[in-house]
Amino acid sequence: MLRFFRPALAMLLLASAAAATGDEVLPRPANLEPAINFWLRVYTEVESSGGVIHDSRNLDVVYETLSMPSGTSARALERRSEERKREYRKILEKLARGKRNGLSAEDQRVLSLWPPGVSNQTLKQASRRLRFQLGQADRFRRGLIRSGAWREHIQQTLRDHGVPPELVALPHVESSYNPAAYSRVGAAGLWQFTRSTGRRFLRVDSVVDERLNPHKASVAAARLLKENYKLTRTWPLAITAYNHGASGMRRATRKLGTSEIDKIVSEYRSRTFGFASRNFYASFLAASSIDTDPARYFGRLVHDPREPSTLVELPHFYRVSSLTRALGIGIDSVRHYNPDLRPAVWNENKYVPRGYQLRLPATLAQGSAEALLERIPKPDRLARQHRDRFHKVRRGDSLSAIASRYRVSERELMELNNLRNRHRIRAGQVLVLPDRARGGSRQVARSSRPADGIYRVRRGDSISRVASRFGVSEADLVEANALSDPDRITVGLALSIPEVPEPETVSRTKAASKQPAPSASPPARRDTETGASAAAKTTPAPRPSVGDPSDYSVHARDEIIVQADETLGHYAEWLETSASHLRRINGIAFGREIVIGRPVRLDFAGVTALEFEQRRLDYHRSLQEEFFSAFRVTGTTAHTLRNGDTLWDLATQEYRVPVWLLRQYNPDVDFGALAPGTTLQVPQLAARAEPG
Repeated sequence: MLRFFRPALAMLLLASAAAATGDEVLPRPANLEPAINFWLRVYTEVESSGGVIHDSRNLDVVYETLSMPSGTSARALERRSEERKREYRKILEKLARGKRNGLSAEDQRVLSLWPPGVSNQTLKQASRRLRFQLGQADRFRRGLIRSGAWREHIQQTLRDHGVPPELVALPHVESSYNPAAYSRVGAAGLWQFTRSTGRRFLRVDSVVDERLNPHKASVAAARLLKENYKLTRTWPLAITAYNHGASGMRRATRKLGTSEIDKIVSEYRSRTFGFASRNFYASFLAASSIDTDPARYFGRLVHDPREPSTLVELPHFYRVSSLTRALGIGIDSVRHYNPDLRPAVWNENKYVPRGYQLRLPATLAQGSAEALLERIPKPDRLARQHRDRFHKVRRGDSLSAIASRYRVSERELMELNNLRNRHRIRAGQVLVLPDRARGGSRQVARSSRPADGIYRVRRGDSISRVASRFGVSEADLVEANALSDPDRITVGLALSIPEVPEPETVSRTKAASKQPAPSASPPARRDTETGASAAAKTTPAPRPSVGDPSDYSVHARDEIIVQADETLGHYAEWLETSASHLRRINGIAFGREIVIGRPVRLDFAGVTALEFEQRRLDYHRSLQEEFFSAFRVTGTTAHTLRNGDTLWDLATQEYRVPVWLLRQYNPDVDFGALAPGTTLQVPQLAARAEPG
């Protein structure tokens, strides 16, 4: 008998050890159990046609479960939840005044949800913490079914990057495992990357949005989670940082002197550490419990099967119609396997780009696909992408007016520029126009490139007119001349005109040979008075990501903290004043530069602090968008500062990395007081493939 039980006992001990190891990696503190149980209830018991009214801090206090008929509009549900919250607020305020006798049955029920002897102060605070949480059970169930197509791939990807495979449950929290999901703030895909965060690892533009590619987005998510772990040193904090940012979690650990997730959740106070961030880890643990044993909560489910596929790298640019004809596959099938191709490709305003890895059903073997591509006639094997045209939004512009001006549809402009709302464009924003767009400016007769490659600006010239005259793109012309403001060129200015290669001689490695250096982004050039910067000309992106530790807010006494790539010239422009005035009120001598991390006083006589903050944010998000359109982060390397090292030399000479990106990877380092021996994590960069 003893021999019979010994293997079983050994297996039991091994299982216990494995469980203990899992608990150490992803601990489940007792203090989080009320929150975990709350999310289990939301995910498994309450449908999205209803929800729960609860206390936002004490998640075991649930006042009511609202259940509305299926098909109820979101507006009607919101009205009903607000009505019920008002009723509970009245009851709590009554109880907070000390009333305990002559209570109605409803008053008694609400009071009973709190511990005996609850104080009036606690009830008064609770009256201001009423919150409605939408139910998710039906969506979570559908997500579990969808996860069958991706679960195995994601777990292996996580393992390959040294991330606990249990984090396969995270997409349940982020997107309900929907690869096509979009959030109200523009996050996209299975892993809900914003544009700014996504572009650190993925291609995100008007042709390809890899956030919508579950394979590539999963690799990006694994890399981001691993980076978070390197910065926070615990997986609970790394997971919470996926929502709140690694720098934010490091601030929390420094402020409280602990890295224990339950203490941070209960004690950390920050304007940005709101309900979603505070509950992110608990909601993940709840999702993980369901993902591990879905039958316990939903009964037997039939998961979507994996769809075996094959990849073929495209040697040229192609119209979608050319590919579908050659491969003998319907356009819906190609779209299904390649969700990262944007609408501009499907309506053939753009071509499927050269170098793109086209995913196809496994029934079409890679060798067969490559052979079929050879059948595409040579005239349909295109050497270049549709040339982009641009429109810079001016004050008073509307999307409908811009569409009318260029004789295109609003829908095309929205699709091409990834706009989620046609009413949300702003002055200074640069919109990409369809290649067939007409109007907007006079046609310019085409001229051959000057023998010396130099053209001197004449009266009436603009960048768009010069670009059109020589058949180059405005973007290439601006880049070739390192222009900080394409709208300001002066008569007599010598412009270098890029060469336009003939279609048959365009090299597949153009991007590798051309490779604009990272230092061509703002760190490479400064103008302390005008604030000229190569990055100021680009298409706006969403706000800098949660991984950005920079403080862009206005502090007391009208002071700000200087951030990377800012000058007094910038501040003067955003404040609509002069740099000399700012020098005078700060006692800064002419020619002396401002220092990153140090305060500067501002004068808000011309604009409000809110307007200034918005202009400052717009500048930084444009700067980051510019950089990540040309480069991606492939990893990090450690650099220990030596005597004589300067931040500027490290950024622009040795590593050619912008200072703001160094700050993102070193949120705890005081860049205003670097000392020998300080170790910096330096991101390693690779040029993106040629845009197309």
